[in-house]
Amino acid sequence: MKRKLSLLLTTAVILSALFTGCTSTQNKEEDKGITKKEETLSLKGKGLSVYCGAGMTKPFEKIADEFKKETGCDIKVTYANAAQIQTQINTSEDGDLFIAGSLEELKPVKEQVKESVDLVKHIPVLAVKSGNPKEITGINDLTKDGVEVVLGDYEATPIGKIAKKALGDAKIFKKVNVVANTSTAPELTNAITSGECDATIVWKENVKGDKIEIVNTKDLDKCIKTVPAASLKCSENKESLTDFIKFLNDDKAKDIWKSFGYEVLN
Repeated sequence: MKRKLSLLLTTAVILSALFTGCTSTQNKEEDKGITKKEETLSLKGKGLSVYCGAGMTKPFEKIADEFKKETGCDIKVTYANAAQIQTQINTSEDGDLFIAGSLEELKPVKEQVKESVDLVKHIPVLAVKSGNPKEITGINDLTKDGVEVVLGDYEATPIGKIAKKALGDAKIFKKVNVVANTSTAPELTNAITSGECDATIVWKENVKGDKIEIVNTKDLDKCIKTVPAASLKCSENKESLTDFIKFLNDDKAKDIWKSFGYEVLN
């Protein structure tokens, strides 16, 4: 009887130890899971205010969403043309970061910029209706009779400034039949796909759909620009800004840019 009782007690002790060990391990794993989640959402409750050129809305929306998902940061993005953003930055002296269409667009706000890093190439292209019915092979063909062209605003948008300079350098600006100007780059694509014009000069990544195509020409190669991320001196969210700049240099952000047709610089 004593021997049986001893065996029973020993078995009970072993089972108790096993149960306690499993529970302890489970609790530790749960604790690790909570800790990991808390570490991942390191910016939960914090914010970030970003200005971004309207032509980059689609890729940047995805980048911003991924950053918020990973960190919990409440990121607010204002999409507009360069002139509108520059005015807002200089007038309000508010915000953390400016994603500009080109380095030149930082000049009007240079007093507000602390530093900048280059992100991707911004490539201008000559785009026409699918099938190229007007047989446009380069920018000189934009002077052909019957060719209607829509360009970006020459003062407010980087792509508009580029178009004016390219046509001016070719000494054909006044010979081109420009029927309208748009305030953002995506509107240039819409102008062709909706039949409002025959050709435009637009950013490569904005050429989407089966109603528009890119002309194979090197006429605009010298006009390729760089998209910078400029940290603003007025930033009140230093931690969020630092982490977001790091995120922009990570593979996840780079892959998003690439998926939208951009060429990553670093």
